[in-house]
Amino acid sequence: MSASEPSASVTHPDPVGSAPLAAEVAIIGGGPAGLMAAEVLSRAGLEVHLFDAMPSVGRKFLLAGKGGMNLTHAEPLDAFIGRYGAAKERLRPLLEAFGPQAVRDWAAGLGIDTFVGSSQRVFPTDMKAAPLLRAWLHRLRHPEGGGPPVAFHMRHRWQGWSEGSPGQLRFDSLQGERTVQARATVLALGGASWARLGSDGAWVPWLQQAGVPVAPLQPSNCGFDVAGSAVHGIEAGWSPFFASRFAGQPFKSVALRVTDSVGESFTRKGEFVATATGVEGSLVYAASHLLRDEVARLGRATFELDLLPDRSPEHVQAQVAHPRGSRSLSAHLKSRLGLDGIKMAVLNELLDKDVLHDPARLASAIKGLPITVVATRPIDEAISTAGGVCWPALDPHQMVQAQPGLFVAGEMIDWEAPTGGYLLTACMASGVAAGEGVLDWLKAGR
Repeated sequence: MSASEPSASVTHPDPVGSAPLAAEVAIIGGGPAGLMAAEVLSRAGLEVHLFDAMPSVGRKFLLAGKGGMNLTHAEPLDAFIGRYGAAKERLRPLLEAFGPQAVRDWAAGLGIDTFVGSSQRVFPTDMKAAPLLRAWLHRLRHPEGGGPPVAFHMRHRWQGWSEGSPGQLRFDSLQGERTVQARATVLALGGASWARLGSDGAWVPWLQQAGVPVAPLQPSNCGFDVAGSAVHGIEAGWSPFFASRFAGQPFKSVALRVTDSVGESFTRKGEFVATATGVEGSLVYAASHLLRDEVARLGRATFELDLLPDRSPEHVQAQVAHPRGSRSLSAHLKSRLGLDGIKMAVLNELLDKDVLHDPARLASAIKGLPITVVATRPIDEAISTAGGVCWPALDPHQMVQAQPGLFVAGEMIDWEAPTGGYLLTACMASGVAAGEGVLDWLKAGR
């Protein structure tokens, strides 16, 4: 972490001894969901202890802000909720209670103004994550009204529960093993992407051992490895020529279409990037759940790439068929259609000579080039993860029904969403819901 980034080191030395630390509420995980739960509980006057394995909180939050801190999205709420696919109805009450406008109001309360970009994505006016996180941590440490500050315990890696002591949390710390006895616990440990920032999925076996059903964690908003090209005799991946020349270069102003074997469809314009072994980037991420699930079913998935989405098939056909005289095919397509660079290269990569020199078939490929993917990239490279604690295991307040007093928030729960502010908004809404669930549970005297 640089000197300019927010710090959330331990607020006071942690004495380690045989007696467990008694905590009214323990929150494990210092990402947006955990911090939001801490804010709800601290504002209500509760003593909150937040534990995180890393030296400081919000590391993935800061990474997400490197290219501009996309907080949320400004589309109408019903459309916004629809982006969450199979989990949309489970998330609906959370997002109706704390949705995109609430995120903007929350940021304004921290002194951070926001604006809506041309894509309807919402950003802080300075586009940075660090000032927002810094203001947030200041408010948690110095709550308005003189309530108890949140106590941060860094470099505390959760190790499950103590045997024979239900509810007693175990941590590895720099001073050795530590135990914490909490009246209520919120787990907000994230999924399994970007393990170096703290989300490593190590919590899965502990919850399973406690009788909590967990759907397998899978990559979401992820890249893919492509199938090999028969043209170049490659079993998997791009040819060495294509990979060496075009890895890292973007496909701009294209459209991606996919219809999977169960009838789910996706079509969108945008851009993505060629990698050394396949494809990644925003347009691929948006279709990744369909591609991932199809690969799981069939071992491969195919999408069609429209290299010229703003040109009609008839126009493309006419331009390809136009006499080219002595010009090369590449020069002809560049002159008539503006096709060059990586777009021309991918045609040469995937089409054999017979297709390249058949105007009708070439025009069809330009408007719908099949690209087959055979594997997701490793989960640790993914933007986010799918899977997690199954919704039926939780009550409406996100408390684990088999473990009273244990609440779960954020990406640990079985939902996924595209990039564009949807992930962060749902994590924060889930943290609010978990915090309010803890309040209701404690007020009931349990």
